[in-house]
Amino acid sequence: MRQVGKSRRTAAAVAVAVAAVLIGSAPAPGVAQEQSISGLKGPRGLDFGPGGRLIVSQANGAYGSVERGGEGRGTFHRLGKVPKSFVAPALDMNRRRELFVLAPAGPAKQGLSTLYRWTRADGQEKVANIVRYQRTDPDPFNLAQSPSESNPYGVAALDDGSALVADAANNDLLRVRPNGKIYTVARVRPRTVEVPDGLGDNAPPAGTRMRAEAVITSVTVGSDGYYYIGELRGFPATPGTSAVWRVAPNAHGAVCNPKRPDKGACRMYADGFTSIVGLAAGRGRALYVAELSKKSWLAIEDPNAPRSAFVGSVIRVGRDTDKRRDLKSGKIRLPGDVAVSRRGAVMVTTPIFGDGVIRRVR
Repeated sequence: MRQVGKSRRTAAAVAVAVAAVLIGSAPAPGVAQEQSISGLKGPRGLDFGPGGRLIVSQANGAYGSVERGGEGRGTFHRLGKVPKSFVAPALDMNRRRELFVLAPAGPAKQGLSTLYRWTRADGQEKVANIVRYQRTDPDPFNLAQSPSESNPYGVAALDDGSALVADAANNDLLRVRPNGKIYTVARVRPRTVEVPDGLGDNAPPAGTRMRAEAVITSVTVGSDGYYYIGELRGFPATPGTSAVWRVAPNAHGAVCNPKRPDKGACRMYADGFTSIVGLAAGRGRALYVAELSKKSWLAIEDPNAPRSAFVGSVIRVGRDTDKRRDLKSGKIRLPGDVAVSRRGAVMVTTPIFGDGVIRRVR
């Protein structure tokens, strides 16, 4: 997945006139009948705004609302733009109608690796330089490259005006206060996995046990108020070794430990996923997990990869985490993010590169 294929990377504004489109109170007509919205370029970040309107980001760094029905169906109304990076920015809106936009890895002096906040009144404003903070907060469990490397990849907006940031390179979850102050909520230790088949002569033999970093790509707030974070899994990207962790909302410096998954303020919630890139919480403690590829991110980096390697998924995990349902099984290609409306509609951006769509999967 280009830059996502590195174990410590993701291995894993603004005109007030158009703001009215986002902040409007009435849902667009024909919402119940929609199946997909096309015409997007590299769509990734996705959320539902007021009135059930969709908010999405694109590969050029622009973000805005998309009309879901009527003659203007599919029209993108730009709210703002952050600098272009290797993928579109992440985004999430809270109940205060503050939209947080996270520009992924790149030089902060160019506006990347930075968290922004957009509001109707003030437009886009810079909140925090994530990479600067990570230089003071190195990963103590680092396995590759610099322990201070940063790739802020996922964001969740909190109703107090704070935001959670999942850093795929530093393997941690940060909380950014409204004034830009940052602290580490939790960090995830590496996990021992077995090397899968088919990695070639330059890789360790299949079955070799080795430690692999978590690569935290995603975060959401559950209906229970806890924070949920998802793993991509670093090299060798063994399928079935990505987990979702449940973090106490009052946690500060918690450690998510695969050897002690049921201890502490960060505990393993569900396991057995592959290359998680998005999370969204639904009603009744449901959790929706977007997997980039069922065969792992490493499989799609092979120039001779079969078409099946580009098939990802959105999995619904019930309150009983053993009860799982693969939505639109086999029909979702390289998803970027997943979002759930208050009425239970589940939408996904796909594929994360090239011409893309927002597709309804439930």
